[in-house]
Amino acid sequence: MGNVGWLLYIVVICGMFYFIGIRPSQKERKKQQEMLSSVAVGDTVLTSSGFYGVIIDMTDDTVIVEFGGNKNCRIPMQKTAIVQIEKPA
Repeated sequence: MGNVGWLLYIVVICGMFYFIGIRPSQKERKKQQEMLSSVAVGDTVLTSSGFYGVIIDMTDDTVIVEFGGNKNCRIPMQKTAIVQIEKPA
């Protein structure tokens, strides 16, 4: 195998790493950003810690989430802590 063969081999290996490792994570990151941009006040959300709550206020990168039926349990958190959104019916 000459120098061209080794170069081709390295290019193929790098291409496999891109399509197996990097590209799927970029798609997942884009999907997460689209989901977070669609968050609105009144949506029910699931947080990364497993709690369900309702968004009552928002800023650019933080949300205030109300948990349970108790109106005194309001916690500010980063939008990135949201993993799932359920729009009200």
